[in-house]
Amino acid sequence: MDYQPGIIRDGSAMENLERQLICPICLEMFTKPVVILPCQHNLCRKCANDVFQAANPYWQSRGSVISGGRFRCPSCRHEVLLDRHGVYGLQRNLLVENIIDIYKQECSSRPLQKGEHPMCKEHEDERINIYCVTCEVPTCSMCKVFGAHKDCEVAPLQSVFQGQKSELNNCISMLVAGNDRIQTIISQLEDSQRSTEENSQAAERELCERFGALEALLEEKKSELLRRIAKEREDKTGFVQALVRKYKEQLEKSSRLVETAIQAMEETGGAAFLMNAKQLIKTIVEASKGGHLEKIEQGFENMDGFSVNLDHIADAVRTLDFE
Repeated sequence: MDYQPGIIRDGSAMENLERQLICPICLEMFTKPVVILPCQHNLCRKCANDVFQAANPYWQSRGSVISGGRFRCPSCRHEVLLDRHGVYGLQRNLLVENIIDIYKQECSSRPLQKGEHPMCKEHEDERINIYCVTCEVPTCSMCKVFGAHKDCEVAPLQSVFQGQKSELNNCISMLVAGNDRIQTIISQLEDSQRSTEENSQAAERELCERFGALEALLEEKKSELLRRIAKEREDKTGFVQALVRKYKEQLEKSSRLVETAIQAMEETGGAAFLMNAKQLIKTIVEASKGGHLEKIEQGFENMDGFSVNLDHIADAVRTLDFE
């Protein structure tokens, strides 16, 4: 890779480059960086393995019968499936390793400048090089010998640094694993939401079908009862119409006899009157005796027998509920 030493030696450029070479897990410069496909983010192989082991606690080793597992990138949350080799199946990023080597060579060739290493506020010429275990703060040797921490317990800065960095790394791994568990719960909740929607729609369809069948049954029963009412109406009206015709016929015959009788009354001759009077009187008497036709009973026109009480059905409908 071609680079310009003058640019690399620029302080801000070096800081920008260093930020690009920091692992998001251990916050240190990459060690044996591996690239996560297809999001192309990088992690230290050890850090990636720690995250993978935390997210897949039952995955044992490359020789395990368990075939691979899921890995979620801590930078972008993109999830990939790893084969039975786990993290060791990811591709090493040799380009980033070469850049780190060049960066370290460049840094080693630069003279250490004041300000690049934290200095003690109490002793401006003293570098912070020890850690006060009692006060849990980094400090310098002069503070331990003559200063505020002379009665405190101290430890080498590098050992505390490594210990706390390892602890922080474990915390990050636990946090990443916790995030994966939360994501799993979110996925389960989303699945539950979708299932609830689908089951609700199915229940609504079933309810509509059952009420539709009930409506069809009621409509069929109503049609049957209407047919019975229509049949009764036809029978009664037909009977009444037949009686009306009979009474009209009797009325017509009676009217003709009345006219004949009136004409006979107009006859002035006794002999002529007597020739037809006796027979006419006999005909009128017989017609009067035989004129008693059938009559309808009182309340014949009522349809009270076709009244339907639906109160108990209405009460049953009001009490309808889910099982």
